[in-house]
Amino acid sequence: MKKFINKPVDFVDEMIQGILAAHPDKVKIVNNDYRCLVNAKSKKGKVGIATGGGSGHLPLFLGYVGDGMLDGCSVGGVFQSPSADQMFEVTKAINQGAGVLYIYGNYGGDILNFDMAAEMADAEDIKVLSVVAGEDVASSPRGQEKKRRGVAGIFFVYKCAGAAADELLSLDEVKRVADKAAANVRTMGVALSPCVVPEVGKPSFTIGEDEMELGMGIHGEPGIERGKLKTADEIVQIMMDKILADLPYNSGDEVAVLVNGLGATPKEELYVLYRKAAEILKARGISVFHVYAGEYATSMEMAGASISVLKLDGELKRFLAKPAYTPFFEQVQLEA
Repeated sequence: MKKFINKPVDFVDEMIQGILAAHPDKVKIVNNDYRCLVNAKSKKGKVGIATGGGSGHLPLFLGYVGDGMLDGCSVGGVFQSPSADQMFEVTKAINQGAGVLYIYGNYGGDILNFDMAAEMADAEDIKVLSVVAGEDVASSPRGQEKKRRGVAGIFFVYKCAGAAADELLSLDEVKRVADKAAANVRTMGVALSPCVVPEVGKPSFTIGEDEMELGMGIHGEPGIERGKLKTADEIVQIMMDKILADLPYNSGDEVAVLVNGLGATPKEELYVLYRKAAEILKARGISVFHVYAGEYATSMEMAGASISVLKLDGELKRFLAKPAYTPFFEQVQLEA
């Protein structure tokens, strides 16, 4: 295992210390706990938005705390849920009197601990509502959407909900926007290599040099098909066919697209993938409002990618277009 680390047990805290050193104007910690990160600035009367999950997915979770997106985040070890106590501390820190919205992925440990944190907040008279994101079409079939994993498409939920909260909408309204975004995004991924959790020190799974796995999750969860590596165009055709058939997306629709690298995929290859995705969308009469290409939800150093498609209406488009400034993501106002 070759990694730029010191002691594996210190990896997560030292990573967060680096983020704090690099961005002291944007984020700070709560109660000297490096696993509890919040926006360095606050806005009275604004709904607080919190997320959380395991480390190892930067910029997912920690990287989206900032203006126009999230207000706080708690993280656990690599691929491990943070504790309910840590989530509760973040909740108290970001409560500005308008309540707090939790947005997190559909994973058992996160659901359990966020539910416990919400109960703790209720005892302190802090109103909390939750949105559980799960948009991975490979993880469960249509009709069983509530079983789906939350993956890179949660970025769109953060972005739209964060913009709504920034306009000082009520907690119920911010949740409605987040629910709408979550209901209109679909994702599918493909993996080419495993990743290494520092404290484990060996690959999380094995895959042949000439193989790929369609639908693999961001923790190495099994996908829907393992086979010989196909061309980029063939891979995108399979992924887009499954995504576009799931909602479905129709001619005349407008979408935003996220082409996400899982940690070790060059940006050049992501644009090769988008080239084919754009061709498919155009052929189906679907217009693209905005494209995001890069690393938005990784799995340590896994080679692979995912494509997320968000179906837009006027409201979601307006919120997506609003500016945001976080340590790992910046966007100026887009022409909507």
